[in-house]
Amino acid sequence: MIQLYKMAIRELGRNRRRSFFSSLALAIGLALLLLMAAVIAGELRQSMDSSIKLQSGHLQVRAKTYDENKTSLAWEDLIENPDQVAAQVASLAPVQVATPRLYASGIVATGDNSLGVRVFGIDPASPANAPFQNGMLSGEFLKADDIQGILVGQPLADKLGLNTGDKVNLLVNTSNGDVAQQPFFIRGIYTTHTPGFDQTTVFMPLAKAQTITQTQNHATIIFILLKDRDQTGAVANALSTSQYQVVTWEQSNSLLVQFNQFSRLYMAILYLIILAIVATVIINTLIMSVFERTREIGILAAIGMRSSSIMGMFFAESSLLGAGGILMGLVLGWIGISLFNINGFSIGSFGVTGIPLGDTIYAYVVPADVITLTVLAFIIALLAGLYPAILAARMEPVEALRGGKK
Repeated sequence: MIQLYKMAIRELGRNRRRSFFSSLALAIGLALLLLMAAVIAGELRQSMDSSIKLQSGHLQVRAKTYDENKTSLAWEDLIENPDQVAAQVASLAPVQVATPRLYASGIVATGDNSLGVRVFGIDPASPANAPFQNGMLSGEFLKADDIQGILVGQPLADKLGLNTGDKVNLLVNTSNGDVAQQPFFIRGIYTTHTPGFDQTTVFMPLAKAQTITQTQNHATIIFILLKDRDQTGAVANALSTSQYQVVTWEQSNSLLVQFNQFSRLYMAILYLIILAIVATVIINTLIMSVFERTREIGILAAIGMRSSSIMGMFFAESSLLGAGGILMGLVLGWIGISLFNINGFSIGSFGVTGIPLGDTIYAYVVPADVITLTVLAFIIALLAGLYPAILAARMEPVEALRGGKK
């Protein structure tokens, strides 16, 4: 085996430029795939983290009859005494925070402009509001006893031309099916760097939201964040009752989970396409080597070298080309990902319905993806040597000594 690799190194060294560019082709292909995998993984990770922190939580406790697609405010679809229920949930050791939230559909109107929004009634003192508090661009955060203040996202404020302190009309659906209208003042403008969420979400204190929607002492959900996401299943089982439904972050983000699965399938197909293209470069390199060394192969066969050893010599060459390409590809991939993450890639307000995309994409390296791509690239490099190896092994010694001419 060592002798085969010595011969392989010597043969590859005969045409260093060709060997280098063959490995470089594999390196560029691998680096490109590593960057693409890291970008997709980063965006999916960021989207899932954003969804959990902003709207789904790790867990939600809801009324059995609640349908999130209808945003029902009927009392039978809401949780009664939500503060008491939240306190009970918060007493569990794995729970970081549990807080009631009330959701309602509404319209923000100013002058001749209006925009449909989703109203979030929140407890301003809850730590779960950290993403909104930390994202305040102007004004101040809500206070629990504020009966005339709301927070709006930057995209919404930009669309309607709103500034802190401006007065707007807010129309909100109520529990009896009517529409309540009241003037509010913009207490502050926030950003979570998730345009799809910020453009459609308005915050007000929970007490005020309950008053305007006529849902006193009721909430839509108990929003729950855990200390460890891996404890989701155990906590969900502990909270399971006949009175409420417990929804996990996987169930709340089913579209994002499906998108993640689809993206992995798509990337797997893309891996094979790009690596197959790269493999043709290695195949061509080794086939050229076969024809250039026809007489040499004939001599080796004539002095007793077995066909399996001749095949092994070409597999050794393809493995060396693959190893060199992989090492260069890992370095190039690391450089590419590092450069990409300096400023990220801004996508602005582009978004997909149901998926909270951030305004800037950053790459995130998943070790499993690196290992998978590295192993796959090496296997492809070995398979690329199969046809040239068979071609060399099947040469008749006499014909090969004549240079392949009869």
